[in-house]
Amino acid sequence: MYFIGIDIGTTSVKILAIDELGEIIKTVTREYPIYFPQPMWSEQNPEDWWNQTLNGLDELFNVLDKEEVKSIALSGQMHGLVILDDEDRVIRPAILWNDQRTEKQCYYLNNEIGKEKISNWTGNIALTGFTAPKILWLKENEIDNFNKIKKIMLPKDYLAYKLSGEFATDMSDASGTLYLDVRNRKWSEDMLDVLGISIEQLPKLYESFQVIGNIREEIAQRLCVSNDVKVVIGGGDQAVAAVGGGIVGENSCSVSLGTSGVIFANSKNFIADDNNRLHSFCNANGRYHIMGVTLAAAASLKWWVENINKSSFNELLDEAKGADIHNNIFFLPYLIGERTPHNDPNARGVFMGMDITTERKDMTRAILEGVAFSLRDTFEIMKDMGMDISEITLNGGGARSDLWCQIMADVLNVKVNKVNSADGPAYGAAILSAVGYGLFDSVDKACNTFIKTTNTIEPNKAQVLVYNEKYNKFKKLYPGVKSLF
Repeated sequence: MYFIGIDIGTTSVKILAIDELGEIIKTVTREYPIYFPQPMWSEQNPEDWWNQTLNGLDELFNVLDKEEVKSIALSGQMHGLVILDDEDRVIRPAILWNDQRTEKQCYYLNNEIGKEKISNWTGNIALTGFTAPKILWLKENEIDNFNKIKKIMLPKDYLAYKLSGEFATDMSDASGTLYLDVRNRKWSEDMLDVLGISIEQLPKLYESFQVIGNIREEIAQRLCVSNDVKVVIGGGDQAVAAVGGGIVGENSCSVSLGTSGVIFANSKNFIADDNNRLHSFCNANGRYHIMGVTLAAAASLKWWVENINKSSFNELLDEAKGADIHNNIFFLPYLIGERTPHNDPNARGVFMGMDITTERKDMTRAILEGVAFSLRDTFEIMKDMGMDISEITLNGGGARSDLWCQIMADVLNVKVNKVNSADGPAYGAAILSAVGYGLFDSVDKACNTFIKTTNTIEPNKAQVLVYNEKYNKFKKLYPGVKSLF
């Protein structure tokens, strides 16, 4: 039996197949473009996701016994706004999670409607990346497109609709729209009234491991698989990545060093930060989680490698190993604004502390440390909320760097675990696919069966002390330069 996971990422779709033992049979990645039509804007064409997914599935299924393909589940970049008209045509390019055009709309929601009301209705406050402010922006700036809307969905839901014909979403992904009542796991009618949209324009809500239907007959024929193949809705990429890393127990925590950086911690019950600095969302296993996000984690390193140095990742990371941990060079990784804890779309990247002896290796290490310090901002809030976290699971592309893993262990002063799956959301989606099909009766049992720790990095006590001192300095940098942005 084969179970398929599809992850609609920001730069590519990743598709993999696992067997009933959780072993990865094959992985396929297909890239697509991202567009920046104006400064601070970020868009994609949903048809690019669909076309590259079909092409990737063709390649994947060529090496499988197609009769053994049992189910498909999805993961996707969160918060993106996808809108369809009454003939199921995409009305305009999708507005993505890292798009920053909605500062005005967020101000309206947080200050005129009011943070207290918004938080009571949804469990969160308005941030520029969330879907609700995008809908308000559309209403105010593209009224003709707004009036055409028949269906509003998230990126992975568009793929689910194309695969199954079912208009569906899940609780974890819907949590990032700012029009889900997260505590009660239902759409917030109060927020829908504010946005001027109706429940009829929104998909049916499912848990991430639930089957929404079978694959459409014409798609089954195209892929040469049975039309009995189940489609499992899946979830938002961070919740599904947590499944892929085995982060399902109470207070278990993961850190993702992907394009963005995310600290994600599970909770049996709904909890929220009193100051709304963290996101309180539904989880992919039917419970809840809290998380904080720095918008440019591995993206900061990518910028440094590709835009500035025109070099290779390995070369710069090897150099950085020789940089002195005691130097006082700091980097604010706010290249596309920042979410946690500042909620400031105008924040920008800053290097500080260089002198005439500073070398490239010092600045590279400062980037790795700056991302870790930014994530510690979230970690400290979680500790203040009473969460007892002594170890984390690290995933994402940045987790391939031993240096970055050690820096994370030292900055957070926790054990860092690496697991036998490095495929994050795609592998998590495959696990949800297996659960939805019925191979397991819970997400927790599937994870406990498939996910094993392969390596543990202990914090270096001497370096923990150094980083505590440096973090206290880092915290002063943003307030000191905020007025210059």
